[in-house]
Order: sequence, then C-alpha cells, then structure tokens
Amino acid sequence: MYKMKKQNIHSIYFLRIFAMLMVILVHVTGAYAYTLPSGTDAYEKYHFINRIIRIEAGIFIVITGMVFFYNYIKRPLTLSVLKNYYIKRVSYILIPYLVWAIIYELCSYWSGATTFNPKEVLVRIATGESYYQLHFIFLIVQFYLFLPVFVYIAQKWIFFRKYMWVFGIAVEVGYSLLNTAFQLTTFTIFVDSLATFLLGAWLGVYYQDQQGKAFRKSNVVWMICTFGIGTITVLLSYYMYTARTLDLPDITYKLSNLTFMVVGSYTAFLVAEMLAKKFSQRYMDIVKNIAVYSFGFYLLHPLVLGVVSKIIPIEANMTFHFSIVTRYILVVLLCYIIIWTVHRYTPFANLVFGKLPKKAVFLYERKSSVVNR
Repeated sequence: MYKMKKQNIHSIYFLRIFAMLMVILVHVTGAYAYTLPSGTDAYEKYHFINRIIRIEAGIFIVITGMVFFYNYIKRPLTLSVLKNYYIKRVSYILIPYLVWAIIYELCSYWSGATTFNPKEVLVRIATGESYYQLHFIFLIVQFYLFLPVFVYIAQKWIFFRKYMWVFGIAVEVGYSLLNTAFQLTTFTIFVDSLATFLLGAWLGVYYQDQQGKAFRKSNVVWMICTFGIGTITVLLSYYMYTARTLDLPDITYKLSNLTFMVVGSYTAFLVAEMLAKKFSQRYMDIVKNIAVYSFGFYLLHPLVLGVVSKIIPIEANMTFHFSIVTRYILVVLLCYIIIWTVHRYTPFANLVFGKLPKKAVFLYERKSSVVNR
C-alpha cells in the first residue's frame, strides 16, 4: 500500500504566486488597448509589458501536471484511488467553477452585457465562456478529467515518461495545424496546451533530479533565452495581429509562443526552486499562506478589478501610469483580504475558492495565537 510521505515541493508556492500576480497584471495593464492611442510609444510599451508576462497560463498548467504526477506516478490506479481522485476534483475544481460561472453570468445580465437565455447560458458555462478568465478553468477541468490516462501511460511506457514534454510539443503543434486546416473545434481544448502540461508532468516525475539544477550557472542562459524568445513572441504578436504589417502564417506565432511557454515555465520553475532554498521558514510560511489563495485570486480578480476600475478612472495622460499601479496594488490586496475573510468566517470557502487549509492564517501565524491554541 502507498503510505510513504513524500517531500513537499516548496517551489510550487512561488510558482502559484508568480502565476496569480502575472494574470492580474495582464488584466490590469490591458486597459492600454482601449485607453492609449494606437501606435504611440506608450501604447507599444504597454503592449510589450502586457504580452511579455503572458506565461502565467503556462505556469498554472505546469503546476497542475507537476503536482499530480509527483503524487500519482508511483501509485496503482485502482478503482478506489480513481474514485477518490474524481470526488476531490469535483469538490475543489468543478463546483467552484460552476459557482463563479453563475456569478459572472448574473453580473453580465445585470450590467446589460447579455440577455437571459437559458440555452445560451448553459452553452457558455459548458464551454468556459461565461467570463474571459473562466476558459482557463474549463481547460484545467479537462486536464483533470484525462490526467489518470496520462499517468497510466507514463507508468507503463518508459519512453513516454522520459520524454513527455517532447510528446506534448509534438501533439500540440500537430493539433494546431489540423485545427487551422479543418476547424476541428471552436472552443478551448486541453490538447492546445499539452506541451506545458506534460512539461509539468515530467518535472513531477523527475523532480528529485531537476531540483538540484536550481543553482547552476547555466540558469542565466535560461533566463536570457526566456526574455529573448518572449520578445520575439511579443513582436510577432504586435506586427502580425495589432499593427498588421507582417504577413506570416499563424503557425509562426504559434511555434514562437509555444517555445516561450515551455522555456519560460521551466525557467520559472528553476527560479522558484532557487527562492525556496533561500527563504527562511518564517518567509516561506508567508509565501505559502498567500499561495494557497492563488486559485481564488484567479476566480475573483475580474470582479474586484471591475469595482476598482470604477473607483480609479483611467485616462490617456500622465496619470495613466499611476492609475495602473494603484489599480494593481488594490486588486491584489482586496482579493487577498476578501478570500481570507471568506475562509476565516464562513464554512463554505472550499466550495467558492477551491481547496483551502483548515485554518485561515493572515500572512503568518502570530506567536500569541500559537500559544493560545
């Protein structure tokens, strides 16, 4: 029976924080697109910032593959294990997704953005289109559904296990070409992000080997490559799809972005491992107590950003930069306070924000609370 307690992967907490802070920054800085005059210096700079940080989705997906392969690769996939696995996924992922899909559907209806049509509502919920960030949760649900299949293949086929990330890249590129040619699907499907998922799976399987690479001098090369490939990807995005002055096949951007996601996510893992080994226990506790709310941040932040945007207007002048920074700080702080409050004072926080610790700790546990327990 599988009873051995495995080593905790502390770098996961940093990866979660990287991803949640990046996704909020993407959506906050996105105001440039409808505020700043197109083609201006400020517009181009904010376009660069907004695009160069878009590895957050890749990091989230890497975390998914990494955590579950690390925990399940040596476990026999018995009926009881699978039953427990799917029950937890329904409780911690599917129910919160449905809750927030309904919340955002109601917000859209009340704001006049949509009309109430039960059939259209159900279609949007079923395809992750109720609000712009929910398509990603819909994608994660798909990965969770098929994850045991990939674990089983990795357990039985050593070659696949050893080169999972290569298989992921090959399948993702192949699917992209087929979908472009034949329009196989019109909604987000997990195969379109398989490279980062299987990269995470590979990191989970070979974690003991990979964590030792955190302090190699070659990591500087990984960082430079990430920035270089990211810059190329941003420029392709701008000149192909915004300025429309560069006419290249879509697969050109796809390959560049895919490389950026894979290289960038792996580099983020190395940086996270480095930080995890450098931080003291006190600071690691703070990191952990923030990171456990990362899923909640992802679900909640558009709602908070909508409110903050009404409080802090944004204009195409020198105050634009100040407004962006202020919005960002407020959204991050308010999200944390709201999630912590729900966690601390309600019994249903897990149904709203996914799996949470039993105890709600605000940043770090004070000595007095430890003594009085």
